[in-house]
Amino acid sequence: MEEQVKLLGTSRSPFSYRVVWALKHKGINYEYIEEDLFNKSHDLLTYNPIYKMIPVLVHAGKPVVESTVILEYIEETWPQNPLFPKDPHDKAEARFWIKFGEDKSPDFFQIFHTIGEEQAKATENAKEVLKIIEQQGLGEKKFFGGNTIGLTDIAFGWIAFWLEVIQEAAGVKVFQPDDFPCLQSWINNFKQFPVIKENIPDRDALLDHFKRRREMVVASKSAAQY
Repeated sequence: MEEQVKLLGTSRSPFSYRVVWALKHKGINYEYIEEDLFNKSHDLLTYNPIYKMIPVLVHAGKPVVESTVILEYIEETWPQNPLFPKDPHDKAEARFWIKFGEDKSPDFFQIFHTIGEEQAKATENAKEVLKIIEQQGLGEKKFFGGNTIGLTDIAFGWIAFWLEVIQEAAGVKVFQPDDFPCLQSWINNFKQFPVIKENIPDRDALLDHFKRRREMVVASKSAAQY
C-alpha cells in the first residue's frame, strides 16, 4: 500500500507550487490541504512548529519543511522521472543555482514592499540578478539543465508566473522580454511543459491578492512618512 502523502500549502504561494509540480512530475498521489496563514491550522503548527509556514510535505506521518528541502526529499524518495542530473558536477551546479535563487529572491520581494527611491533601487538590483541568471545560469539552453526540465527550473518557476504579477501590482517593470531573451524563451518552454501547463496558478486571483497587499504596503509606508 502506498504511504499517504499530504501537502499543506496555499494557492498563492510559488513555494507551494514548486512542490505540486515535483509531485505531479513524479506521478505521486497526494492530498492537498489549503492553509489560511492568518488562521493557521493545528496541523500546520504541529508539523512546522519552528517556522509555522507552508509548504509542509507529510509523508507517512512525518513532516518535511522548507520548499527546497522538500524538493530534494521528493527526488530522493521517488527516483522515477528524475529531476536531478546523474553527473555529480552537474548536480552540484544545479544545487548552486537553486541556492542562488533562494538567496536573491528577497531582492524581488523588496520591489513589492518598498516605495519611492527604495523601490527604484530594489528594481535595479532585481534586474542585475536577472542578468546573472540569464547570462551565466541559463544561457541559450532550453532548460537550466539542458533539454529536459529539472529541479532548478522548478525552483525558478516563480519567474514564469509570479514575477509578472508582482511587478504589475507594484507598478514597476523589472522583466522586459527584449532585455532577457533567453529567460523569455525559457519561460515559454517552462509553461508548455505538460506538468506545468496542467497545474498553473490563477493569474487573476494572484493579481487581486497582490494588489490588495500592495495597497496595504503603500498605506503603511505613506503613514510612516508623516
